[in-house]
Amino acid sequence: MADVAVAPGAKAAPMTGEQKKVIFASSLGTIFEWYDFYLYGSLAVYIGATFFSQYPETTRNIFALLAFAAGFLVRPFGALVFGRLGDLVGRKYTFLVTIVIMGLSTFLVGILPGAASIGIAAPILLIVLRMLQGLALGGEYGGAATYVAEHAPQGRRGYFTSWIQTTATLGLFLSLVVIVAVQMMLGKEAFAAWGWRVPFLLSFILLGVSVWIRLKMNESPAFKKMKEEGKGSKAPLTEAFGQWRNAKIALLALFGAVVGQAVVWYTGQFYALFFLQNILKVDGQSANIMVAISLLIGTGFFVLFGALSDKIGRKPIIMAGLVLAMLTYFPLFKALTWAGNPALAEAQETIRATVTAAPGDCKFQFNPTGTAKFTTSCDIATSFLTRNSVPYDVVPGPAGTPATVKIGEATVTGYDAIAAGDKAKASGSAFEKQINIALHDAGYPLVRGAAKVPESKLDGFVAANPELTLDAAAVRAGDKAAMTGEQLVAAKLLTAEEATGVTEMPVYTVDKGGSFTMVADPARVSWLGVIAVLTVLVIYVTMVYGPIAALLVELFPTRIRYTGMSLPYHIGNGWFGGLLPATAFAMSAAQGDIYYGLWYPIVFAGITLVIGMLFLPETKDRDIHTMD
Repeated sequence: MADVAVAPGAKAAPMTGEQKKVIFASSLGTIFEWYDFYLYGSLAVYIGATFFSQYPETTRNIFALLAFAAGFLVRPFGALVFGRLGDLVGRKYTFLVTIVIMGLSTFLVGILPGAASIGIAAPILLIVLRMLQGLALGGEYGGAATYVAEHAPQGRRGYFTSWIQTTATLGLFLSLVVIVAVQMMLGKEAFAAWGWRVPFLLSFILLGVSVWIRLKMNESPAFKKMKEEGKGSKAPLTEAFGQWRNAKIALLALFGAVVGQAVVWYTGQFYALFFLQNILKVDGQSANIMVAISLLIGTGFFVLFGALSDKIGRKPIIMAGLVLAMLTYFPLFKALTWAGNPALAEAQETIRATVTAAPGDCKFQFNPTGTAKFTTSCDIATSFLTRNSVPYDVVPGPAGTPATVKIGEATVTGYDAIAAGDKAKASGSAFEKQINIALHDAGYPLVRGAAKVPESKLDGFVAANPELTLDAAAVRAGDKAAMTGEQLVAAKLLTAEEATGVTEMPVYTVDKGGSFTMVADPARVSWLGVIAVLTVLVIYVTMVYGPIAALLVELFPTRIRYTGMSLPYHIGNGWFGGLLPATAFAMSAAQGDIYYGLWYPIVFAGITLVIGMLFLPETKDRDIHTMD
C-alpha cells in the first residue's frame, strides 16, 4: 500500500457547496440510523421488563444488555457483507440497503408482543431484530466515513469526517430527547406500560426521510474514478484480509486504535447512563436529560478535535484521550456517585458489611449472563449485597455453619438454599428483609413502600413485622378497599387456592410496610455535578472518536477501503465496546464493588495505547486518491 503525502505547505482547496450538501445528507441519514440503534440501549430497563419478565430484576437488566450486545456481535459480519458490496457496486446503493433494514427492524421492535403474550418467542424475535440492526449498522459506518472522506479536500479530511463522527452521539441525543418528550406527554406509568414503544414506531417516519435523502445522493467521485480506470477489486474480502500486507494493517487498526476508542466511547456514553440508572438509582427521566445535556455540550468537540488532527495528526489526539481516560475513570465515576446519589456515597464511606462464612462456602460469582443460581449461604449473602451496592469483606468462620452478615450493630444469619428445601423462598424473603432493615438503619438510601394486605393475612402480617409496631384493630379501622377473589389473585395478594370461595374481601394499605427499594433522593441529586462529570466523559469520547474515521480511511486504498476499514471498526466497537456494559456490570457484581467494572475499559485502553504508540503510523498527510 502506498504511503503518499502532499507537499508540505500545500494549500487545501475549499469544499464546494455541492460537496457540503452531500456530506450533510450523508450525516443526517447516519444520525437517523444511530437513533434507531441506540433506542434499545436507552430503553433497556423497559425492554427487559417486557421481553424477559420471567426473570428477576437484576437478571432482566443483564439479559436486556446482552440482547443489546447481540446487535453489536453481528456488526463485523455486516461489515463484511456490506463492505464487500460497497467496494464492488458502490457506496450509494449500500447506503439505501442498510437504512431500509435498520428502519424496518426498529419499527418491528415497536409492535413486537411481549413475553406475557407470546412467551419465549418474544425474546427470540427481539434478538433476531437486534441482529438485523447490527448487520445494517455494520455496513453503515464504513460507507459513511468512506463516502465523506472521498469527497473531502486534501488537508481537511479530519475536519470533514469529524461531522460523521458526531452522528453517533447526535443519534443517541435524538433518541434521549424523543424518550423524554414521550415520557412527559404520557407520564411514567403509561410510558413503562406501553409508551416506550412510541420512539420505535416513530422510526418509520425517519426511515422515509432517510430513503428520500439517500436517493438524491451521487456516487463517490473516488469510486467512480476507480471504476472508470478499471482498478476496482474483484474480491475485496480476499484482498483486504487474505493478503498479509493489508491484513496486518487491519490488525494494527483494530488493536492500535479502535479497541481503545471503543471502550472509551461506550464507557463515556452508554455505560455512564446505565451506571446512573441501574447502580446509582437516579430516575430514568432525569438520567436521560442529564446525559442529553452533556452530549449537547460535548458534541462540538468532535469537530474541534477532527480539525485539530489535520494540523497535529490523528495519533497524538487519540492517544492523549486514552491516557486521560485511564488516569481519571475511577475518580470521575466516584465523583458521579457523590453527585448522583450522595446518600449512597456517604453510606459506602462509613458502612462496610462483614460476611463471616465457612471455608469453601464462597464461590467466584462472575455471572455475565445472569443465569447462575447461587445456593450457598455465602453466595446468597454476597450476591444480595452487591445488588444493593454495599461493599463487604469476607472473613473465615467455623466449618459447617451458615454465613452471617454484620452491618453496623446488626447481625443477620444467612441460609443455604438447598438445605432449606421448600422453605427457601420464605427464608430468602426473611433474610432480605432483615438485611434491608439493617442497611436502612445504617444510612443506606432505601425506602419502604406501602403494603397491600388482605383481611385473611392481616394478623399474620402484624406478627411478622414487629418493627412496624402495628395494631391490627387500628389497621382495620383505617382506610380499606374491597376486592373480589379474582382481583386478589390478579394482584398476587392471594393464591388461587387461598381465594377459593372468596367473593369479596377488605384489603388494607399499610404505609411503609412493603418492599424496600434503593433510591437516589431527587432533592439531593446535584444536576450540575452530574452533568459536569458526564461532559468530561463525553470530551474523552470526542478525543478518541473525532479523528478516527480519517485515520481508518487513510490506512486503506480505495479499492478495498470500505471493506478494509469496516471490519476492524466493527470488531472493536461491536465486540469490545458492545459487550462492555454487560461485562462491566457483571464484574462489579461479582467483586462487590460498583467501580470494579471500570478495569475493563482501562485495561483495553492501555493495550491500545502501547500498540498504537509503538506501531501505528501517522496518516494525516496521505493522499487517499493516489493510494492503490
